[in-house]
Amino acid sequence: MESGGGLTGLASGSPEDPGPAPKLATDLPVLPKEVQQFAAMNEEPATICFNEDDYYCPVCQDVFKTPVRISACQHVFCRKCFLMAMKEGGTHCPLCRGIVTRKEKARPNRALDVENNMKKLVGSCRCCDKQIRFSRMRQHYKSCKKYQDEYGVSSVIPSLDISQDSTGNSFRSDSSTSEVGENSNLHVPEEATSGQPTFKCPLCQESNFTRQNLLDHCNDRHLYQLVPVICPICVSFPWGDPNRVTRDFVGHLNLRHQFEYGDFMNPQLDEETLFQNAVEESCQENL
Repeated sequence: MESGGGLTGLASGSPEDPGPAPKLATDLPVLPKEVQQFAAMNEEPATICFNEDDYYCPVCQDVFKTPVRISACQHVFCRKCFLMAMKEGGTHCPLCRGIVTRKEKARPNRALDVENNMKKLVGSCRCCDKQIRFSRMRQHYKSCKKYQDEYGVSSVIPSLDISQDSTGNSFRSDSSTSEVGENSNLHVPEEATSGQPTFKCPLCQESNFTRQNLLDHCNDRHLYQLVPVICPICVSFPWGDPNRVTRDFVGHLNLRHQFEYGDFMNPQLDEETLFQNAVEESCQENL
């Protein structure tokens, strides 16, 4: 038996419990459920490795809007793009020509995992490099001045001096709207012997280019040339705006015209008509 503090009067083998162990100083208090929920709502997006291109539709080349997935090949598209492609291309994937079931053609499956990831993950704006959640990227592009300057604005561009391209041709950027309208007449496509429309290069006025030939020509001859022009391919469509000017024509071609629109839809119909036709056909097949 010890005196002065330690063990006091407990015999060896005593069944008495000395009491609970002292609480460790490292134990943290449990936060109330409401606090945990608030913290989860305000936490920063997860930093994980992913490919930003996985969140861009291969048809419209824009961030997904209501993404849907084909079960056989797992390719994902905007719902509207998918329905229009099905209307024109039958029961095949617009990207790989894989099989699409009749049920999917009428009622495509939502890619909910992609939608959820778009709400969490952030990507870079293609022009200003600002970090934006994918679910808000389309809205950002509508207000991003650099994006509008590079890929097209629906007005004549003011306050620019006469600029000269690599061939010595001058372009007055402070021209009036009527002048732009006159210039747009130069972009009316002609039919080539192959049946494909041909276009005139707005940067050097060389003509008789198919879409692919114009793309190759501009990447080869005008890659670093920034001159405000009107895209001849865009204005050839019913929905094209003859007054829409783009400052980076080659960048616009590489973003918007890497594929034939005719492979996915009827380019002679306006966008709303294509969408309505796709919806009507889907409803008929689902009956």
